[in-house]
Amino acid sequence: MSQSGKNGLTYSDAGVDIDAGNLMVEKIKPHVRSTRRPGADGEIGGFGGLFDLKAAGFTDPVLVAANDGVGTKLKIAIDANKHDTVGIDLVAMCVNDLVVQGAEPLFFLDYFATGKLDPDQGAAIVAGIAAGCRQSGCALIGGETAEMPGMYSGGDYDLAGFAVGAAERGHLLPAGDIGEGDVILGLASSGVHSNGYSLVRKIVALSGLAWDAPAPFGEGTLADLLMTPTRIYVKPLLKAIRETGSIKALAHITGGGFPENIPRVLPKHLAAEIDLDAIKAPKVFSWLAQTGGVAANEMLRTFNCGVGMIAVVPAEKAQEVAAALEAEGETVFTLGRMVARAEGAHGTIYKGSLAL
Repeated sequence: MSQSGKNGLTYSDAGVDIDAGNLMVEKIKPHVRSTRRPGADGEIGGFGGLFDLKAAGFTDPVLVAANDGVGTKLKIAIDANKHDTVGIDLVAMCVNDLVVQGAEPLFFLDYFATGKLDPDQGAAIVAGIAAGCRQSGCALIGGETAEMPGMYSGGDYDLAGFAVGAAERGHLLPAGDIGEGDVILGLASSGVHSNGYSLVRKIVALSGLAWDAPAPFGEGTLADLLMTPTRIYVKPLLKAIRETGSIKALAHITGGGFPENIPRVLPKHLAAEIDLDAIKAPKVFSWLAQTGGVAANEMLRTFNCGVGMIAVVPAEKAQEVAAALEAEGETVFTLGRMVARAEGAHGTIYKGSLAL
């Protein structure tokens, strides 16, 4: 009886290389080790990552979890063959969401999916994830690498991240006492962070510039500047929360900008009055707005426009909180104040204009 086709097929024939996966695990072990902290000191390779809350110093903690991805910023990483910083973005997008609730990030897990596994590329990505974990004080305790031929073409890959943090019971943000006259502080962003990149890529295509062309808005190539990693605000914010006891609310300015993110932490009877004149938008935003003909309102609901995080504080404590954050390396400015919200009105209102 004859058989057509090939006998003795292997997983490798189907496009999945187990040896490459094992090699990547060996390459990333030193990076994973570099993120150890009280509560997490195990090796990767088990079926699950362990974390000891008591060893981390908590007595009655509430856990806070967040997950996110990097979005189409990954396409620039792939097109420019620059993979060492997207892991920082991955961690930042998760841990910045934890700290706004007053939580200390404790541990992180990643998911990396690709069509064809390149252990060196994978190790560069995980090195970035480990760097982000060190910046935010959380341990990288596990992850998943999935080689999926037929799902991802060419050099395409995707990343997802999952972070868990904790706060002592009764210390979560936002606090319940936000009131009229409270001051809104802005913390400067490092650039575009990790939102709006589908529009960024469309504008770059319109400009006709190559990724390795000199950037029209700063020193370095277009890819280098657009790949600037998302700023991680965790350690300065946790220090300011604990030292001053005066931060009532925080909002991470991600996709949706001010109008979508600030109202998420406000009571329904208050609105954030934002003074757009106070914002010194980095040159990248001016270039994007002018090259793409993007209106100011569209910029404000797509990008952070130079403000990566906001803090709501009592007016009499604004100077103290700003000083605590500046001492930790943040650029802080008065962005606005809390005002009464008319019935049916939006939670974010503007005065002045954005200098683009």
